[in-house]
Amino acid sequence: MAKDKELAVSEKKEKDSKKKDKSKKQGGISKWFKDLKLELKKVVWPDKKTVVNNSIVVFAAMLGFAAFTFLLDKGFLWLFQLAISGKS
Repeated sequence: MAKDKELAVSEKKEKDSKKKDKSKKQGGISKWFKDLKLELKKVVWPDKKTVVNNSIVVFAAMLGFAAFTFLLDKGFLWLFQLAISGKS
């Protein structure tokens, strides 16, 4: 009797998992696009001033890191040439 109940419970779990799998497949791509559209409506888009300010900060940081990398490269080149030439 206990085994029958266990079998019934396991069969029910299998049916439930199959139903969940089918519900995941239903809708497919169209459901994904509908959900995407709903999520995009929730996004708070920045105003033009914020975008411009953030772009300026990113550009300035990029130039700063480029200058730092350039100076670091020149410094290592100078040290390497100093080591190769053997001059003090």
